[in-house]
Amino acid sequence: MNVLVVNAGSSSLKYQLFDTNTDAVLARGLCDRIGIEGSKIKHKQLVKGVERALETPMADHSVAMKLVVEMLTDTEVGCIASMDEIEAVGHRVVHGGSYFSKSILLNDDVLAKLELCRDFAPLHTPAAITGIKACLAIMPTKPQVLVFDTAFHQTMAPEAYMYALPYSYYEKYGIRRYGFHGSSHRYVSAEMAKLLGKPVEETKIVTCHIGNGSSISAVKGGKVVDTSMGFTPLAGVEMGTRCGDIDPAIVTYIMEKENLSAAEINSIMNKKSGFLGVTEFSSDSRDIEDALIAGPSDPNYERCKLANDILVYQIKKYIGSYAAAMNGLDAVVFTAGIGENSTILRELVCENMEFLGIELDRDVNAKTLRQSDNVRISTESSKTAVYVIPTNEELVIARDTAALAANN
Repeated sequence: MNVLVVNAGSSSLKYQLFDTNTDAVLARGLCDRIGIEGSKIKHKQLVKGVERALETPMADHSVAMKLVVEMLTDTEVGCIASMDEIEAVGHRVVHGGSYFSKSILLNDDVLAKLELCRDFAPLHTPAAITGIKACLAIMPTKPQVLVFDTAFHQTMAPEAYMYALPYSYYEKYGIRRYGFHGSSHRYVSAEMAKLLGKPVEETKIVTCHIGNGSSISAVKGGKVVDTSMGFTPLAGVEMGTRCGDIDPAIVTYIMEKENLSAAEINSIMNKKSGFLGVTEFSSDSRDIEDALIAGPSDPNYERCKLANDILVYQIKKYIGSYAAAMNGLDAVVFTAGIGENSTILRELVCENMEFLGIELDRDVNAKTLRQSDNVRISTESSKTAVYVIPTNEELVIARDTAALAANN
C-alpha cells in the first residue's frame, strides 16, 4: 500500500511516501515557510535519487499539499502516476490527551475530540489540525489515520502517570503524565525485543530518545511503565533549549524576582534553558562536543562540560530508577539525533554502570556513528545489552495507517 505520512508544523509540512509492502520510502520532502514570504519546497525521489527545490508562494497548508501531490506525480522527480496511487494518509499528532490511546481512523467525531486537545500542545496540535484539514481538502476520499506521540505511553499505571496535586485538576483539566516520542520508543523497543531473542512479554528495556528534545522510557513486556516527559514535553532530562525537571517553586520565585508573566517564564523554560541556558551560547550538542574535544583551551569548555555532565547524570539516574521500577534490566537503547551520533555521551552514560550489568565496548562505540543498522555497543559478556538503534517514527505511522486503512 502507498501511504503518505504527513507531519505538519505551524509553517511547515514534512512528508514521506511509503510502499508499506516493502517498507521502502519512495519520496520525501519539506514545505517550509508556509504563509510566510520566501516559502519553498524541497523534494527528493528516492528510487532514482533525483531532487528538486522550488521557491514558490504557499499561502496555507492546502496550497502546500497541492505542491506535494504535484511533486509526487511529476514526470521527472515523481514516483507515482497520479494521486489515485496514494491509498491512505497518516498524520503525526503530538498529543491525544486522554481521548486517544491508539492510532485511529479519522472521522468527524475524532476530529472534534482532537479539537479538545489544542490546549495540551498549543504549539503542535493546531498545526496538526491544519495539516489534516489540508489533506482532507485535497484528498477527501482517502482514509486518513492519526498516530499519536502520547498513545504508546497510555499503558502506564495511575501511580506512574498521576501527580500529587488536588485530584480535581485531573478530573477538570486532564493534568497527568502523558509522555511523548511514543512512535520512536515503540519502534526501537520492538526492534530491541527482537534482538534479545526471547518473548517480548519477558523483556525489560530502557529506551533513550536523546535529541534536541529528549525522553527516556521504561518498557516492560512491550508496554510502557514510565516515561520521563510529563504533562508537556518540558519535563524530564535537560534538552537543547528546555530545562527538564526542576523544583516547581523555582518558577514562581523567578517570576517574582524578574517580574515575569506566565508567558515569559514559559518561554524561558522552553526556549532559553537546557544546553542554551547553561552554556549561554549554543543549544546544539555538536558545539558542546567540539568544546569537549578541544579541552580547557576552548573558552566555552567549562560551561559545555557542565551542560554535558548534567545530561549524562540525569540519563544515568533514569536508567537506574527504571531498572528498579521494572525489577530488572535486559537492555538499554540509544536513539535519535544525539543518542545515535554522540559516542562521547554514550560512553559517559555507560561508565561506572557495572552494578546494572552494563559493560561498554568502547572500541565499537567509538566507531558507531551515523549508522543505518542496529549496532550492539556493549561487550559480549555484558549482562545488559546496550544498542544504538536508529529510530523510524515515520515507518510506525505508515504501518499503522496501512493496517487501519486496509480494515476500513
